[in-house]
Amino acid sequence: MRKLLVYLKDYKKECVLAPLFKMLEASFELIVPLVCASIIDVGIANSDQPYIYKMCLVLIGLALVGLASSITAQFFAAKAAVGFATQLRHALFAHIQRFSFTEIDTLGTSTMITRMTSDVNQAQTGVNMVLRLFLRSPFVVFGAMLMAFTIDVRSALIFVVAILLLFMVVFSITLVNIPMIRKVQQKLDQVLNLTRENLLGVRVIRAFCKEEDEVRRFVARNEALTKQQKKSGSISALMNPVTYVIINIAILRLIWTGTLQVEAGILTQGQVIALYNYMSQILVELIKLANLIITLNKALASGNRIADVFEMSSSMTYPEELSQKSVDILSKENGTDTVTFRHVSLNYHNAEEEALTDIDFSAKKGEIIGIIGGTGSGKSSLVNMIPRYYDATGGEVLLHGIPVRDYPEKELTRRIGMVLQKAVLFKGTIASNLQLGRRDATEAEMWDAIRVAQAEDIVKGKGGLRAKIDQGGKNLSGGQRQRMTIARALIKKPEILILDDSASALDMATDARLRAAIRELPDKPTVFIVSQRTSAIKDADQIIVLDDGRMVGRGTHDSLLTDCEVYREIYDSQYRSNTPKEAQHE
Repeated sequence: MRKLLVYLKDYKKECVLAPLFKMLEASFELIVPLVCASIIDVGIANSDQPYIYKMCLVLIGLALVGLASSITAQFFAAKAAVGFATQLRHALFAHIQRFSFTEIDTLGTSTMITRMTSDVNQAQTGVNMVLRLFLRSPFVVFGAMLMAFTIDVRSALIFVVAILLLFMVVFSITLVNIPMIRKVQQKLDQVLNLTRENLLGVRVIRAFCKEEDEVRRFVARNEALTKQQKKSGSISALMNPVTYVIINIAILRLIWTGTLQVEAGILTQGQVIALYNYMSQILVELIKLANLIITLNKALASGNRIADVFEMSSSMTYPEELSQKSVDILSKENGTDTVTFRHVSLNYHNAEEEALTDIDFSAKKGEIIGIIGGTGSGKSSLVNMIPRYYDATGGEVLLHGIPVRDYPEKELTRRIGMVLQKAVLFKGTIASNLQLGRRDATEAEMWDAIRVAQAEDIVKGKGGLRAKIDQGGKNLSGGQRQRMTIARALIKKPEILILDDSASALDMATDARLRAAIRELPDKPTVFIVSQRTSAIKDADQIIVLDDGRMVGRGTHDSLLTDCEVYREIYDSQYRSNTPKEAQHE
């Protein structure tokens, strides 16, 4: 949590003024018992009504000044807390954006959402409460004790004993409660993750009639969260009753001692009332402090979880610029292959087996490379290594003869257009979604990309480039979303275009027109097409066949039908000819 305080550096003034005004309010509050004592000992004892009225006006004045101080302190505390949370959330979001796919897979989407929302809100509340009460409450407690010493030393010793006992209780409960609160947040992560899975997969769950199973899973995790919260809450709940018991015993002892002192003529009645008021102030402030400690425990647990994310660094590092050697290689027209896989292997984080093993091939400029294989054979894993979404754990991937690790991030991204399996569009307009590919794209360039992606009828039907797109592209069909994401990648005019099963929702005719249009692109990009359909890749210059993470075939469509059993099986399953008996009936 301490590492997060750097986000308060722009609010130093507020962090000083908020507690100062709170202590100013507390100072006026400490004067009140003395005024009340003077009213009893002077005004009431002497039946001096003007004096009583004058002291009542003083009390009202103290209340008004205290209220103004409290409001001012709250303003500065709120400003600092909200500003802290805003900067923290921005920094956390920017940090997460720098993660590679490996870190995102490790953390999990639900955990990142929890830490950017719930945990940041807890930290914000903690900062607000600390600025308002962390100095005020101890100031009132020790101030009341010192004021008690000015009245009567013997009675003030009761304050010392009570305060020591109370602090022992508060800090003991705090030390036990912090780990419990951390576990609560972890259980909350699990509930949120399950909720997210169910919301995203609600159609699949309904299709397989798994609603009851998912309800049982949710109930089980929710009960685990509830159990942990009750356990944590029961420890926290001990604070108030124990505090009340100690304070009330101290008050009884104080009244008894005060009575004896009054009878002995050592104290006046007003002074005993003042001591009682100071003890009551301590009670109120310690209750506030107890609640503050509970809130602070939650804030510390949440702050530590946020700090854990900041301590995670991306497993991928990028050079700031190309080395002179790399620049020289790029400047030479030596006919190097555009993309080269040199005995590449990939092992995902914490995975027992390799996802890809010994992948070795090259692709020249303008070539179309088809990649096919069964489900889980490693097709997406292979193309994800070209833009460095994942780094090869063995061998190396080269772009123009230079390892992709040696490219600056922006330079690598500029050269590659990627269309992922899942078509993702953002809330906005068609134009704003396309300009994610290239911010300075003109309308003419957008329309060119739209035509190549076979999406011209979609855009015109929606009303043009300024037509609204709902979050996730919910107002478009699956095929329409895919064509829009392809157009977004084409806007960049990339050297390498990767279509990762991004035309699966298109009909055969549209898919064929799309492939023909891409082949006719004037820039002649190297195109990687990942597909389950042999019809989508049969015209490719070379086809890579994967099976269980290994390359089991490479060549053209015709050569693979002859030489590769895996490819032939895939082709036959999609284009199995009719049996003679069926043919006779036809």
